[in-house]
Amino acid sequence: MSRALRAACLAAAAAAVVLPLLVVGFGAFKTLPQLFAHPLAPPLHPTLDNYRRAVGEGGLGPAFAHSLLVTGGAVLLTLAVAVPAAFFCARVPGRASWAVFTVLVAGLAVPAQAAVVPQYVLFDRLGLTDSLTGLVLADTVATLPTAVFLLGGFLRGVPGELYEAAALDGAGPVRSLVSVALPLSRPALATTAVFLCVMDWNDLLYPLLFVRTPGARTLPLALLDFQGEFLTDYPVLFAGVAVSSLPVVAAYVLLQRHFVAGLTAGAVRG
Repeated sequence: MSRALRAACLAAAAAAVVLPLLVVGFGAFKTLPQLFAHPLAPPLHPTLDNYRRAVGEGGLGPAFAHSLLVTGGAVLLTLAVAVPAAFFCARVPGRASWAVFTVLVAGLAVPAQAAVVPQYVLFDRLGLTDSLTGLVLADTVATLPTAVFLLGGFLRGVPGELYEAAALDGAGPVRSLVSVALPLSRPALATTAVFLCVMDWNDLLYPLLFVRTPGARTLPLALLDFQGEFLTDYPVLFAGVAVSSLPVVAAYVLLQRHFVAGLTAGAVRG
């Protein structure tokens, strides 16, 4: 591939990403006629009225708080289950660990939509529909295979000599997990946490399935209400999208320094 063709492909890919962001970013400060007239132009007379309407009339305030609770609870619960499960699958030899890992990761091959009917029946009988607790549990079950897959692959790469050294010092499996695996797996934990945050924060399927009243709406479900049958107020919708993207961007900025892999390089010297 020539340099000119490579540059053209990169420019096209960048435009496909940047142009929609410009439309959303500029459109959140425009009126609807201004957006339709000049979608890519910067706003000549910026207004914050769209944000006020999105938060006030659109009810994004309570929905934002619900999404924070659901996402935070689901991420913490998923990591609390996935870390020991991935450690067991990575460090315990034998068929049992591979069987557990295979069963958990097999969940990646099953679309979430394929299980919505039995999930709804189960959650309804348990009284977990129309509640934030039900959404936390549903998101945890849906994202657990991804977390185990990511963490298991990283923990398998931790040198076995480190666990042997810990065992010589009298450390058992739990102590090895806490003192060896967790400190070394901070990059993997950060990466997995960001993936889980994005998946749980943007989840629309389970709120749409389980939530019936406005008292338990999350942000994606609240944004869905901005679309009308005949006309959608896109500037207000864009303002809501901008508000909803802030926590994910903040999580990435706070955790990006932990994305650097290879913290175990040089930990064991031959």
